[in-house]
Amino acid sequence: MARTAGSPVFIDTNVLVYAALSRSALNLTARNWLKTLGQQGVPLWISRQVLREFLAVMTRGGELTEELPVAALIEVVRYLEGHFLIAEDSSRVTERLLGLMEQISVGGKQVHDANIVATMLAHGVPNLLTHNTADFMRYSGLITILPLE
Repeated sequence: MARTAGSPVFIDTNVLVYAALSRSALNLTARNWLKTLGQQGVPLWISRQVLREFLAVMTRGGELTEELPVAALIEVVRYLEGHFLIAEDSSRVTERLLGLMEQISVGGKQVHDANIVATMLAHGVPNLLTHNTADFMRYSGLITILPLE
């Protein structure tokens, strides 16, 4: 587990999904990261985008998610809102996103990841905990990527 020296960490959607799914092979890893960072007093951030992505994944249905009641998912999202700092979307985030798109080749679904980086930059969050490290490597000069595994 990488050390962040108390520096804020943005939590990617996949980490929250793994932490929520007890059947996931990465459930304990995700939970341990969140627990350890929390015990170290590290400020943990998510965004409204991450909450929407979490709901999209968890309502898709599948082998791991099965049929989760919407009421239970709403309860989880309310819990997340109360236990993480929320990086709100704003004109600053949009400006950072547009700047990133001018600077780095981004298109299609990559815009979602670019928006996460833009959100981090706009809110001064230097670290990203994610399982999808390859998706964020293009931003490694701007943020520190903490691999879930």
